[in-house]
Amino acid sequence: MIEAASVVDQLRGLGYSQFSGVPCSFFTSFLNYVIDDPRLDYVGATSEGEAVGITMGAALAGRKTVTMCQNSGLGNMVNPLTSLNYPFQIPTLLIVTWRGQPGVKDEPQHEQMGRIMHQLLDTLEIPWLPFPQSDSEIAGTLAQAEESMTRTKRPFALVMQKDTIAPHELSRNHHPTRIASDLHENFSGDEQLTRTEAIKLILATLHGDEAVIATTGKTGRELFTVADRPNHLYVVGGMGTASAIGFGVAHSLPRQPVVVIDGDGAALMKMGSLATIGFYQPENFLHIILDNEAHDSTGGQRTASPVVRFAQVAAAANYRSAFAVDAREDIRKAVRELRGRRGPSLLHVKIRPGSPEKLGRPTVKPHEVKERFSAFLRENAR
Repeated sequence: MIEAASVVDQLRGLGYSQFSGVPCSFFTSFLNYVIDDPRLDYVGATSEGEAVGITMGAALAGRKTVTMCQNSGLGNMVNPLTSLNYPFQIPTLLIVTWRGQPGVKDEPQHEQMGRIMHQLLDTLEIPWLPFPQSDSEIAGTLAQAEESMTRTKRPFALVMQKDTIAPHELSRNHHPTRIASDLHENFSGDEQLTRTEAIKLILATLHGDEAVIATTGKTGRELFTVADRPNHLYVVGGMGTASAIGFGVAHSLPRQPVVVIDGDGAALMKMGSLATIGFYQPENFLHIILDNEAHDSTGGQRTASPVVRFAQVAAAANYRSAFAVDAREDIRKAVRELRGRRGPSLLHVKIRPGSPEKLGRPTVKPHEVKERFSAFLRENAR
């Protein structure tokens, strides 16, 4: 059994500052130590996939990250790890606990994952090592992880067994402030815009210094077609993760304005992200949901959004402002007003389904988009 400080101090020395994840009893003491260290930043996520999005955003903002989960949560990470970290070439140090380890008494729901976890990591092409069991192993293990992530620009996993970390009681925690949200809903019933029209209107109304992150599917494709700029990030995979990525950027760079252009299907997929955003209160965050009540990228199948009041959900999740509109001039006014307000803010925009014929796709490779987006963030922060 080793002290959490023995590992955390070396991680901090290597430049790791941003941690995110979902707790597991196997790394309780390690997590408690991270939370208690004022030099580190831990963000609790509502799901493991969301945590991957948060650390991806933090990495785009220039931070070295650690993403933690129980091995059962590794299943929730498969999509963002394969469709975001892999094509964008974004490393994160994964700490994964070994629940269901053969020969170690555990709950029945962990049995299969405990047996197949290492095979799953191999299938995901994520190299791994056992989490250090002694102080003498720490430096060498972390050096191997660093070498791998530097060379491949992709994640590396440390697999933690039960009773690895000595007990550490939590003494520090985040205390949120409950906000009286400013909620406005005004659906006029007038002719709604197309997604392309809405994107053009949003871009024309913004100041131009925002980091703009567009969700997967036709939203990102249309943003690329309308205007391909260094401050634009097209989330080509990881459906539902755009808001977590945007939050990761906004949380890491609190003076950088961040705008996420989401879709109704994507927002519904990971609605827990709204709670995380409301909990941590990024003041530089504007979340826009373009809602056409359909999975437009896959043939127009209906989503559940006709019965969802996104602005009310955001208000309930502690966003400072939450507006819902559909008319052109109301959209313009709302973007202008919310861009100038203290966030987090959400704008729910009802739009028409459909997209341009022969819509193209981004011709810039994901890792190239990442590089220029990160360069924009660095330059804008000066």
